[in-house]
Amino acid sequence: MGASGIDTRKRALAVCLTAAFMSGLDVSIVNVALPSIRDGLHATEDGLQWTLSGYALTFGLLLVPAGRLGDARSRRTIFMWGVVLFTLSSAACGFAWSMNVLIISRLVQGLAAGMVNPQVSGLIQQMFRGHERGRAFGALGATIGVSTAAGPLIGGALVTAFGPDHGWRWVFLVNVPIGIVLLPLARKLLPAPQHTDRTEERRRESLDPVGVLLLGVGVAGLLLPFIQRHQWEGETKWLLIPAALVVLAGFVTWERFYWREPLVTLALFRKRSYSLGSIIALFYFAGFTGIFFIFTLYLQSGHNYSALMAGLSITPFALGSASASVVGGRLVSRAGRRLVAFGLTTVIVGLLATMAATALVPGDKVGLATALPLLIAGMGSGLVISPNQAITLSEVPPEGGGSAAGVLQTGQRLGSAIGIAAAGTIFFGSLSEGWATAFRHGLLVVLSSICIALAAAVYDLIRTYRTTGTSQ
Repeated sequence: MGASGIDTRKRALAVCLTAAFMSGLDVSIVNVALPSIRDGLHATEDGLQWTLSGYALTFGLLLVPAGRLGDARSRRTIFMWGVVLFTLSSAACGFAWSMNVLIISRLVQGLAAGMVNPQVSGLIQQMFRGHERGRAFGALGATIGVSTAAGPLIGGALVTAFGPDHGWRWVFLVNVPIGIVLLPLARKLLPAPQHTDRTEERRRESLDPVGVLLLGVGVAGLLLPFIQRHQWEGETKWLLIPAALVVLAGFVTWERFYWREPLVTLALFRKRSYSLGSIIALFYFAGFTGIFFIFTLYLQSGHNYSALMAGLSITPFALGSASASVVGGRLVSRAGRRLVAFGLTTVIVGLLATMAATALVPGDKVGLATALPLLIAGMGSGLVISPNQAITLSEVPPEGGGSAAGVLQTGQRLGSAIGIAAAGTIFFGSLSEGWATAFRHGLLVVLSSICIALAAAVYDLIRTYRTTGTSQ
């Protein structure tokens, strides 16, 4: 391929990564703006919770159907419609005059993010091969890590710059000019659909509406009890989980016997790279996103940190993740799952050091004391997310990249919701012992989840060694 073709792919990748950054940023950027939203719109705790969890819910619901739609029709078209919807809903959030308007806009914004994200992974599968694909996924991993970790910092900076009355609006409005710029670039740079006999056959096939419905109901049933754990009083909410598992069992049965092309190709899970990679992603994200939730609460409520200072305190994790993700993308083709196992071990070491720092420096200087441990944990994270995604999707045919990535990312969203709920429950339940103790107890939940991910990576290495005699 000529230099111009390579340059075009790099520019197309930049378009994809910018969209992924926007959607990832909105997972965490709102956290530090919640006090301003509460005051500005006279919001209840229930309304604030839906501002956070509504986005996560609809984000997770659309990943697999949108990935399949992009595979069957046009990833570029679905990507562009997703950016349009994300831009408009961001504007609606920013100009919201009531909590109901804000919540509905956030739900739509989550749907738009669910449309865009699987197209990004699918397009990387389509545009890159071999070590170039590993580097592209390395850049995507850096983007995911930075956007999630930098959300509190960027949100805090916007609230500080524009004041408590209007700063929270700019947390959403900042997406609007980015979306406007992205659209013509996406139209120009992203590859058009390739009209082969196979793609024409897929265009004529059903998009499996029954499968979409069963998966949507099952995922929603799993997510709701966790994201509404405080607002939905009583224990009946947990009955949704076994009901959702029954629905998902029905989904698996339907997909197995569906006479056309199913929504999810279950044969993928017979590939060890995909099944174990999905397990690693599920449990790692259950820990990964819980860190930011309890850490910002600890700093802002326990030590009266401002939104900006709380965001700055989590920045070392973001910097470590960004730098290591690029390195991880270059090394994954040679080191394989060993790199993921090393990254998970590094995260565990960094978080144990973070716990020690909060015990040794319990006062207002805790943000400074945890900077180096969080940097180490972030570097480990950068060696987990992008290499694991590259390995997990390595045996997936490019024409099915979007739907396979959608399944993987749905697991990540489920893990995030469950992890935040579990860490938050332990955190709030331990507040009587002090903020620092509550934070350390929450970190233990995070560490437990990451240890399970490490066990899956080690198991994969052992199986590979027994099969091939190498630890690749």
